[in-house]
Order: sequence, then C-alpha cells, then structure tokens
Amino acid sequence: MEFAFSDEQEMIRTSAEGFLADVSNCAAVRAAMGSDKGYDPALWQRLCTEMYWPAIHIPEAYGGLGLGFVELNILLEQMGRRLFCSPFFATACLATPALLMTADEAQKNTWLAPIAEGRLTATLAFTRGSGWGAEDIQATASAEGEGFVVDGLFGQVIDGDCAGLLIVAARTPGSTSESGISLFAVEAGREGIERQWLPTMDQTRRLARLQFNRVYLGPEALLGEVGNAWPALHKVLQLACIGLAAEQVGGAQQVLDLSVAYMQERQQFGRPIASFQALKHRAADMMLQVECARSASYYAACVAQEVLDPQGDPQVAAELPLAAALAKAQCSQSYFHCAAESIQLHGGVGFTWEYDPHLYFKRARASESYLGAPAWHLQQIATLIIGEQP
Repeated sequence: MEFAFSDEQEMIRTSAEGFLADVSNCAAVRAAMGSDKGYDPALWQRLCTEMYWPAIHIPEAYGGLGLGFVELNILLEQMGRRLFCSPFFATACLATPALLMTADEAQKNTWLAPIAEGRLTATLAFTRGSGWGAEDIQATASAEGEGFVVDGLFGQVIDGDCAGLLIVAARTPGSTSESGISLFAVEAGREGIERQWLPTMDQTRRLARLQFNRVYLGPEALLGEVGNAWPALHKVLQLACIGLAAEQVGGAQQVLDLSVAYMQERQQFGRPIASFQALKHRAADMMLQVECARSASYYAACVAQEVLDPQGDPQVAAELPLAAALAKAQCSQSYFHCAAESIQLHGGVGFTWEYDPHLYFKRARASESYLGAPAWHLQQIATLIIGEQP
C-alpha cells in the first residue's frame, strides 16, 4: 500500500488544519462544551455548506463528493487534534456507513442527500450498556401488522439527544447472539422516544440515553433484511473504530505539541526544561507512540476504503476485522499514554482549567473505552490470528 498522501489529500489536510485552527481554538471548544447542543449550529452549517465535509465519502449519486475513507480519516485526525465539538463523528462514521451498507436505493435517496447537504444529523443506537458485541443488543423489534414495534433502552448514544435521524439495532424477541438483529432508520421526533443527555467526564462529546416505548415503525423503516443485520452492523462498528482511531491520532499529536511548546517556555534552574535529558526521553517516547498510532490508523483506513468501494480489492477488504482492532487498540493506548505524559510534563498546571491537557486527557479516557477497550480488541486480534471466530 502507498502511505504517502496524494496532492489532493494533502490539500484536504492543509485546508482542514487551517480551518479548524481558526474555528476550534481553546475558547471555542469551551464555549461549545457549555452550550445546549454541545456544538455551535452556525459553525456546523459553515462546515457543511463551505467545506462539504459530511458529504466527503457519500457517493455522488446521493449528493456526496464520492471520496474515500482515507480522506475521511484525514479530517477526523484534524478534528481530534482540535477537539472539534460537532455531530460529525456520529453522522459520518456511525450513521452514514450503516445507510451505505444496508439501505435500499429509496432509503439512500431519502436520507443520504440531506446528510450530505448538512440538513440532517444522525447517529447509531445499538447497545444498552457498556458492551459492544452482538449479545449486548437487548432492544426488541416485534412484528406487528406490516411493521414493527421497537421497545427497549439504548445507552452511550453519541449525540443521541440532538440527532435528527436514529439508526437503531433491535432483535427479534427470543433471539440470541448474532441472530435475529435488525436495523431501522427512525426519525428522532417520533412519538414514544425519550431522549436524555448524560453528563460525562468528557464534555467535548455528548452521550445520551434513549428509551423506546413501544414505538411503531412501518416497513419503510427497515434497513436490509429482517433478523440478518449483524454482519453489516459489525462492519459498521469496525469502520467506526477506524474513524475513532484517527481522532485519537490527532489528539495524541496535539498533546505532544502542547507539551514540547510548554517545555520550551518553562524555565527551571535558569534554563528551559526542554533541555533536560530525562524530559527529552519522555517526549521522544511520546513521538514514537504517535507515529505507531498514525501508521496503524492509516493502514486501517486504506483497508476501509476497499470495503466501501464496490470495486474494492476483496482480499484487502477481508483484513478489516484485524486492521480495525489493531488501529483501535494501538491508538487508544498511544493517546492515553501521551495525554497522561502531557499532564505530567506540564507539572501542577497540567490539570487546571486554564490549560488544555486535561481536556485531551478526558477525551483520551472516554474514547479509549468507547467501542471497546484495548484489552477487548487485543483479544479479538488473538482470536483472529489463531483462526477462530470472534
């Protein structure tokens, strides 16, 4: 695989870096954290109408730009670097792949065009608690008439309190494990849906709890086949892991940059602490972690690109489970290591509100556990390597 950016990809990276440096600075992040929605709606519209980012990997047939997952990864890395508060991850990395993989043509035309234009945000709700496997899908979808009645609780739904479209996973009553799981596209304002924002440690990314109280859905809400959605949903979650890993790379790079800048300014014993050999070693270790994470992230993005491309190489696409688990495990560990080191290298001010490292530390801890902790993904890797089913 060729890991060097093309001229077009380098242009995307440069424009994203410059745009986010202007609109997602320290003050803007703190303002978004305290807002009602957790992001600035006016800025989100600029992102959609000026930069066209939500459309980046949506096919041109549905109003998108038709680019690939590597280009999406580039944006996500820069967003993670600036802790950009927006519904982008939930919409682009969770809901959009689910629609691309499971929706029919009519459903794609209905939902993907408004997402590409920025008129609609979306998210994915599938698990009740902290688990991320098929067995953790507990909501039920009972056949009733021509449609379905969905009933159950969903937890840890990113932007679930403000998204306009909910992609919901529910299982046939009595089914277990990977069987009986179906996906539905549900308008968030439908009667019977209760949405509650959950205050969490990481205020830069909002989570919500959704309660479905016997919500009736017509047959047009079903995505794909009844009871056979897990294979596609599993791929969606793996793609989301790759997107989250890209964010983690950006965050790890930023805390390294913040730490180096601070050490060059902080004076001790008449000289900058950056001149101390022990601190140089710690910064070098952080850089090694960042580069390892970046390599894992972009390798996985190249694999994801083959998965989403109808003419993609099936042999490369088959590596998705391994590449996604590797990227999520490596990037989670690297980000948390760098964020923790940044706190230490900043000394006593590292965890104060005036400085940024504590925001990255909280995001690193939250994203480490979302979609599976490193230990869980390492277990998946071990299982794949010995040839057993996960």
